[in-house]
Amino acid sequence: MRVESAGAGRGGPGAEVWGALRGRPLRFLVSWWPWRCWGYLLTGTLFGYVALAALAVLLFLGVGLSVVGVGLLLLAAAVVLGVPVGAAERRRLRWVDPAPLPDPHASLAGTGVAGRLRTRVRERATWREFGYTVLLATVVPAVGTGFTALLGLSFLLTAAPVIVWAVAPDTVMLVPGHRVADPVAALPGTSVGLVGLAVCAYAGGLLAGTQVRVARFLLSARDEDLRSRVIELTRSRARLADAFEAERRRIERDLHDGAQQQLVALTMTLGLARLELRGTDSPAAELLARAQGEARRALGQLRDLVRGIHPQVLTDHGLTAAVAEVALRNPVPVTVDIDLTHRLPAAVESMAYFSVTEALTNAAKHSDASAVSVVGRIDADRFVLLITDDGRGGADPAAGAGLRGLADRLALHRGRLIVSSPLGGPTELRVEVPCCA
Repeated sequence: MRVESAGAGRGGPGAEVWGALRGRPLRFLVSWWPWRCWGYLLTGTLFGYVALAALAVLLFLGVGLSVVGVGLLLLAAAVVLGVPVGAAERRRLRWVDPAPLPDPHASLAGTGVAGRLRTRVRERATWREFGYTVLLATVVPAVGTGFTALLGLSFLLTAAPVIVWAVAPDTVMLVPGHRVADPVAALPGTSVGLVGLAVCAYAGGLLAGTQVRVARFLLSARDEDLRSRVIELTRSRARLADAFEAERRRIERDLHDGAQQQLVALTMTLGLARLELRGTDSPAAELLARAQGEARRALGQLRDLVRGIHPQVLTDHGLTAAVAEVALRNPVPVTVDIDLTHRLPAAVESMAYFSVTEALTNAAKHSDASAVSVVGRIDADRFVLLITDDGRGGADPAAGAGLRGLADRLALHRGRLIVSSPLGGPTELRVEVPCCA
């Protein structure tokens, strides 16, 4: 989001300084603005010489070593040099323009050096920052050096009487070939110096405003930068969703093939032990029977947990069979009508299945419904799922974590959830998921 200062609204970037110049020129001279502009220009000149030295070394070595391949990395580093320069300039810009400039680059946390370099070279913002670095290393030092010379001379002339008094008369020359006899004779130099300082104040404001405008044009985020960041965030969110789904399936597989099989073996072992003690009066028989019952209950709970993580029937037989199975176990009668000519992508099947389970759970717990219907169809490139119950209605996605979490999960796959639940019912959940998800 772009943030503009009050001055920027009057004339665009740089108007904070230029507005102060145009509004009250005389007050500008006695304000802090000249000092802020001078500090901005003088530090920019020094920074420009440093950027010029770094840029020259990288380009010289890059061109010289390009025949052995290392030079290409140095040339790429010369381009990427604009990134830290741009970051420093965006911070330094606050001296004369309070409106902050957001970073146009996408975050590369966790990326290696090679990946960072490759990504930065591909970004348009990097090339704009490189162009600004070239200007900072060439034009800014040239202009800044001349301005610094004029400013320094103006200060020296203004302080001429003090200099003459401190050094000694007849030793200071304000004009070549003419020595000043006493401090009073140096007062004309002070007048010229004050005029020079006034000129430097106005010139500094104009130069600083111009540099602010150039910096904002080249260093600010563009629409294409924001679009690329949105695309990268969308891809990263999809990767996280895929990783979460893969981890959930791994947990389901480990529970199904590990703990569940061990509980089955434990139940069988307890049953064999009971057979061995059949017909005896040992008190261990009752304990074994109780232990076998607990093991069976634990096995049932584990199967429900595994089914809730990711049902095996969904993987083996598809969405229709999985929804039919969960409908049979639901306490409220459920009518299932899902017409599919082919298997949907795994992510779409998973989202649709968990949408149905969430809706059926809510209908059984909260709606006092006597019947639920589940209808699924493919509409163009989207799978549309309608879950309707005849309960008392009043479902609010903002009131609980279930529907809100379901909407968030659908958003990961560019899907959406539409809830219609007036008081008195019925409640209808419309789930739409792109089939290419």
